[in-house]
Amino acid sequence: MDPVTTEDRAPEPLTEYAHRLTRRVRAFDHRHPLLWDLHFTGFWVTAALIDYFGGGWKHNAHSVDVPGGLLLALSLGLSLPLLRRRTHPGAALAATVPFALVNAWTGAALQAALLQLVLVYHLALRRALRNLWWATALVIAPVLVSVVRHGEGSWDQQIGSQLMSITVAALIGVTVRTRRNYTEALEDRARRLERERDQQAQLATAAERARIAREMHDIIGHNLSVITGLADGGRYAAAKSPERAAQALDAIATTSRQALTELRRLLDVLGEEEKQQADLTPQPGLTDLDQLLDGVRSAGLPVRTTTHGSPTLPIGRQLTVYRVIQEALTNTLKHGGPDATADIELSYEEKGAVTVTIMDTGDGGRPQNLAGGRGLPGMRERTALYGGTLEAGPRPHPEKGWRVRLHLPEETPQ
Repeated sequence: MDPVTTEDRAPEPLTEYAHRLTRRVRAFDHRHPLLWDLHFTGFWVTAALIDYFGGGWKHNAHSVDVPGGLLLALSLGLSLPLLRRRTHPGAALAATVPFALVNAWTGAALQAALLQLVLVYHLALRRALRNLWWATALVIAPVLVSVVRHGEGSWDQQIGSQLMSITVAALIGVTVRTRRNYTEALEDRARRLERERDQQAQLATAAERARIAREMHDIIGHNLSVITGLADGGRYAAAKSPERAAQALDAIATTSRQALTELRRLLDVLGEEEKQQADLTPQPGLTDLDQLLDGVRSAGLPVRTTTHGSPTLPIGRQLTVYRVIQEALTNTLKHGGPDATADIELSYEEKGAVTVTIMDTGDGGRPQNLAGGRGLPGMRERTALYGGTLEAGPRPHPEKGWRVRLHLPEETPQ
């Protein structure tokens, strides 16, 4: 028969009931501390008065000739300070000392004097432990007075018994205090973990939104630029060459379908939590680069490519290279002018390092706030993921056009 682990064992009904009752009592005490203190103090005041009026104190008294008024005052003086036991335990203990000394000197030996141990417990529970030294002296003093005054019992018996009682009360207070501090530490840690979890979720949401914004910009921005270029070319060719206009319309249809396919792919990934069987078509990579260049050439931008080395890049780096080239050519289509051309040079190195340079011969008429859009920041964010560098700006004088240079260093072994 397999043993039952602690995690699998259900709590006992009685234990669970006790835990619930304890939590309710603590919650009530937290909401109404004065009401609880009044009940606690009232119980012990009543017990002290019963001991006085019922004559039970005479069984332990050294002298039964103590005046009744003094006995009443001693009973109240030893029990009423319990009302401040939680807020001012040291002051409450000090307030009982004169009554305890008179109680010992007169020989009344009221049992209410034992309530000082309750104050010692609260002192150990709520104050620094160094306070126990003077508290012990205050509680021991009436015992010394009783031994000197009435001489019953040996010194070591009386003092040893009282010291043992003080030690037990202090140890209980320290134990409860340690348990309470441990519980508060666990609760604080749980709250901090919950806040960190929420913060991580917010950061993940922000990162996902940024990724979606980059993807949407790359997909829509590039394809709409290509479609615009094709539409402009088809409009000019419609009058002179209907065949060229028809080719432009075919290219527009192909580019539009490609854009819709990529958008559906992105939306499927976004909805995969609700739709478990999402389309997991891979993101574009170097194998899709020729299709990208064909679309750009169809839009009227001549592109020449030069490749050095063999591409051995992981999927993530391929996507970065693809998107940077896509963004650079899209900007050339938008701002390079009708006579612009583009040159792409790819240099593949060992261990995933790659350098890509995209130059165009446009008129250089990029707007001054190009960095304020999503394109250039998106390229920089992608590059930063792999510790790379991205440079973008006009080509040096007297050359015209724009230059984008991407460099991804070697992969760091994990």
